[in-house]
Amino acid sequence: MARRLLTALSALSLSVGTIAQEWPYLTYKTAPFQPPQLNITTSGAPQAPGYLFIGPRGNQAAGTAALIYDQDGNLVYQGPEEVTSNFKVQKLFGRDVITFWAGDMMSIGYGYGTVHFLDNTYKEIYTVNLNGPFTSPNGTAMPSYIDLHESKVTNRNTLLVTAYNVTQQDLSAIGGPTDGWMLDGQFYEIDIPTNKILFKWSALENIADIPFNGSHQGLGKSGSSQEDPWDAYHINAITETNEGYMVSLRHFWSGYYLYKNGTIKWQIDGQNGGDFNLGTGNNFSWQHDIRVDNETSQGLVLTMFNNANTPTDEGQPTTGLSMALDLVNWSVTNLKTLADPSDEIHSVSQGSYQPLDNSVGHVVMDYGSIAKVKEYDAAGNTIMRAQFGPDNDVASYRGYKSQWVGTPFWQPAVVVENNTVYMSWNGATEYDNWAVYGAQAESASNKTLLSTVARTGFESSTTLNQLTEYIQVVARKGTTNLASSNITSTQ
Repeated sequence: MARRLLTALSALSLSVGTIAQEWPYLTYKTAPFQPPQLNITTSGAPQAPGYLFIGPRGNQAAGTAALIYDQDGNLVYQGPEEVTSNFKVQKLFGRDVITFWAGDMMSIGYGYGTVHFLDNTYKEIYTVNLNGPFTSPNGTAMPSYIDLHESKVTNRNTLLVTAYNVTQQDLSAIGGPTDGWMLDGQFYEIDIPTNKILFKWSALENIADIPFNGSHQGLGKSGSSQEDPWDAYHINAITETNEGYMVSLRHFWSGYYLYKNGTIKWQIDGQNGGDFNLGTGNNFSWQHDIRVDNETSQGLVLTMFNNANTPTDEGQPTTGLSMALDLVNWSVTNLKTLADPSDEIHSVSQGSYQPLDNSVGHVVMDYGSIAKVKEYDAAGNTIMRAQFGPDNDVASYRGYKSQWVGTPFWQPAVVVENNTVYMSWNGATEYDNWAVYGAQAESASNKTLLSTVARTGFESSTTLNQLTEYIQVVARKGTTNLASSNITSTQ
């Protein structure tokens, strides 16, 4: 699929061109990468272990990719230059894989693309596509219709994805044309190895329970043409539940709990509660990343990234919310509201809320349209702040912190300039030093150890007093050799 940045009319698609002069970018001798510099500050309190996974967009093209950074802000991995979303570690068939969406982003905040699965050597083991009867804004057929918002692996080793279908619809009930156009928010459950569709759900097919007048997204001038459809729902998060699915519709300020057949069991509305009495501290609006945890027949925990803002409506500061839903008394209790008092943020789009595994109540929040990622401890204190671009100019749809072991299938890279040897191994997490060898012939079996070099970030270097005709570097863990570069001429 051709992957490109499209002209932006919404906060999901941010401009490219001028940002490179306003934010520092990293450069290397051994790779043609220019990722944004990740500026990290910490409180000194212990952080949860792991790497940061982000997919910046809005910076220069060379920094638009799936990126992994360590906790010191060093690049660990950069994927191909392309628009990505939902770059993270997930469990599939009992092992860790990294997954991401890549594709074409449309101007009003959705996309068409594919979901990629990489093993711990970065080999692509599965590629998930979605075909079938879809209509795009310009009528062009797309190779795959998976939307950028969701690509979640379920506990049954299937994939949940969102999709947006341009649909002709009578919009006269809300003051629009009888022959209007809108986006039908859909989701699919797909078998990963075969791409077989296992389940499909459409918001428009549930119009009786989700009427248009519940949308907070005004019709405005949209809806009159196929090229400019009205986005009534803005579906943006799906997760499996004990009885079916949880669906987030951003423009309804609501989460819907579905039975397995797709019918609605209950609704939580961020303004009036829906089927619940919201109580104090639980209002939300324009939300992202609704998730379900600790579910029983009597209740569950609901978490979300509460934007509380939209490109046309600045409201309250953006927060992370954790709420206990009582399914017996239909009440809601606030468990946690996360915000950084030293840095009030109004994120108009995107964002994620990630409770960290194997930590005591830590949460990582990616701020979507604001190029920041923060880690909060169990008491709600901000213990890590990371920024990768100017506010409101660079975005990452979601961002995560995960433990990951990567051993790339490709060789380390080496470049020699004058008497300095530069070396890197994109994506590798396990090596801690380099051995630099010299030889007088490319095929020489007897090489001489010239230097050992500690790993320093993405790229390490050493300056030699005298060069041999050829150089080879070996990535090592302690004294154990992990991988060798090609033998490289120094001439």
